[in-house]
Amino acid sequence: MKIVILTGAGISAESGLGTFRDVDGLWTQYDLEEVATPEGFARNPALVHEFYNARRANCLNAAPNAAHTALARLEREFAGEVLIVTQNVDDLHERAGSRAVWHMHGDLAGALCAACGFRWDAPKVMTAGDPCPDCGAAMTRPDIVWFGEMPYLMDEILAALVSADLFVSIGTSGNVYPAAGFVEVAAQAGVATLELNLEASDVASGFDATRQGMASDLVPAWVAEVLAQAV
Repeated sequence: MKIVILTGAGISAESGLGTFRDVDGLWTQYDLEEVATPEGFARNPALVHEFYNARRANCLNAAPNAAHTALARLEREFAGEVLIVTQNVDDLHERAGSRAVWHMHGDLAGALCAACGFRWDAPKVMTAGDPCPDCGAAMTRPDIVWFGEMPYLMDEILAALVSADLFVSIGTSGNVYPAAGFVEVAAQAGVATLELNLEASDVASGFDATRQGMASDLVPAWVAEVLAQAV
């Protein structure tokens, strides 16, 4: 049996990492057009690095919560295949122990050369003048997929979705595509679907079943059910 799990900002919110819709979070201190688009980076790379340096610091100070550790337990104890596709750019899944994690929107721990495409591990603090270790260009940017850019691994993700037995969406709003369309892709392939979310997402009606509540409650309970059924 193969389970593909999509995770969004809601799963990391309980670890202190805010979502786009937080009233008083880091996101409200910046104009997303200026810090999360290629055009914003071209206009003011220093501002973009300031924003992502703050996000990187927040991530380093955060810890995995019960939902992250439950998914790591599922991967460890489930007899079948478990794949996490995350919209999040934090590393809380990995720190909880998950190994099969695909970051479709990039990773705060990564740096990318906008000139040659070379990737390397990001330091805690990055600046616009940091030279690329490969080509030397002062074109360092976070290895993050910004608005208007194509998410990573889309061909692989779509292939995994249609070959799954179960697709589970956790902590997503359902209003950011292409991830919001994953349930439709899975359903059309005859894959069973389940949503675990604080409240019904914008695409909740497309799931076979939905459960609402805190991720730290819902996910461990669901994982326990799956592992009990597999015995």
